[in-house]
Amino acid sequence: MNSKLTTNQERAICSQLGNFKLKLLYKASIHGFTGAAFHLRCDNQYPTVCVGYNNSGRVFGGYTRRPFSQSGQYVNDDQAFLFSFSGEKLNKYPCINAPYAVKMHSNCGPYFGEALVFVNASQPIVYCNPGQYYNFNAAEMHGNNLNLTECEVYQVEKTAEIVKPWRPVIWESKRKTELMESIQFYKPLNSSVTQARVLLIGPVGAGKSSFFNSFNSVFRGHVTGQAMAGSTSTSLTTQFRTYSVKAGREGKPLPLVLCDTMGLEENVGAGPDIDDISNILKGHLPDRYQFNPSVPLQSEAHGFCKSPDLKDKIHCVTYVLDASKISIMSTKIEEKLKAIRRTVNLMGIPQLVLLTKIDEACALVREDIRNVYQSSYIKELMQEAAARVGVPLSCIIPVKNYSEELELDTNTDILLLSAVIQMLRFVDNFFDDISGQLSSVTTGK
Repeated sequence: MNSKLTTNQERAICSQLGNFKLKLLYKASIHGFTGAAFHLRCDNQYPTVCVGYNNSGRVFGGYTRRPFSQSGQYVNDDQAFLFSFSGEKLNKYPCINAPYAVKMHSNCGPYFGEALVFVNASQPIVYCNPGQYYNFNAAEMHGNNLNLTECEVYQVEKTAEIVKPWRPVIWESKRKTELMESIQFYKPLNSSVTQARVLLIGPVGAGKSSFFNSFNSVFRGHVTGQAMAGSTSTSLTTQFRTYSVKAGREGKPLPLVLCDTMGLEENVGAGPDIDDISNILKGHLPDRYQFNPSVPLQSEAHGFCKSPDLKDKIHCVTYVLDASKISIMSTKIEEKLKAIRRTVNLMGIPQLVLLTKIDEACALVREDIRNVYQSSYIKELMQEAAARVGVPLSCIIPVKNYSEELELDTNTDILLLSAVIQMLRFVDNFFDDISGQLSSVTTGK
């Protein structure tokens, strides 16, 4: 039996569950669109995911951790949920009346609280009645097409645990203090530079500004939001901004400047122009330069730095990608990233990737962020990010930004600080390379 789910759809479902995989138990087109066929293969199996397909191209279903039976009774499941797909994005609808989450009906397939019933009355149809047990929009769920072309039921199986984290991390307050001190007392290898400059580049909503705010929060001692951040379809950042973090409210600036740009967008003429990015890398753009995607910066523009020093240039580029969207990254965004990467490569600037929103992508990490390097799913996403951007896995750093929290979390801080430490190590690589070039020129090699 072959699964009808795409790999990305299966990943999206599993991301809601944790470190799991799906095993196909029942396929209506093979075993029959009857309650008897469903129960024969699925009774006493749990947890399960049911997926329905119709000839409108809709994919929708539900999850329950309770075993199926033919008792005729409702069963309580406070973790049950329904879902639908918009392309490969999963829309989730939690159960709102847990005692009636699932009904065990002998003449039907999976029966979710009178709200959504698959293979209803042993027919290739769906019964739908949202509102009382699960709240969803019927048109969004199945396009008001109740005729099934396929119905599949999967058993949710736990994947092999990575007992030992594949990247060791010390999750202790003492380690957080050590990382903060390493950043605070860092000195660039080139004496003419007092602050390393790291450029953040990524799609709209990936979390560039949020990363700065989160890093800044660690040194402020509380969650703060200096850079404008949020969730919109277009970039909230419209200027080139350079952010310096202070070691505490009245402390000295850290030896690091994080540079923020407009978010990358799919449309031509939207987001930062490749020439603007090139000018940023070379140190030509002034702070608060207002982006105009249709008109690249001209050398005659106000504030244009015609002869930038090494301290004005970018010393490391960090791409910021949303872990929960890496599998559905559009071709256009991928092409823009590759074009930028080619430009950065030509300038010999080291490159990293921050994978944000790891808690949204994986339930195991959402449960405890310390599971980040024990989650096989997160490792898969990191491998995919490495392939899409074209960098080694060692250049992919997973982090969680502060978004809804009001107080700091030591483990979240350790991941954020570790990411910055890696940036500074790559900055050192840049200065090492510069030093090597100067030595070659001096010795005539």
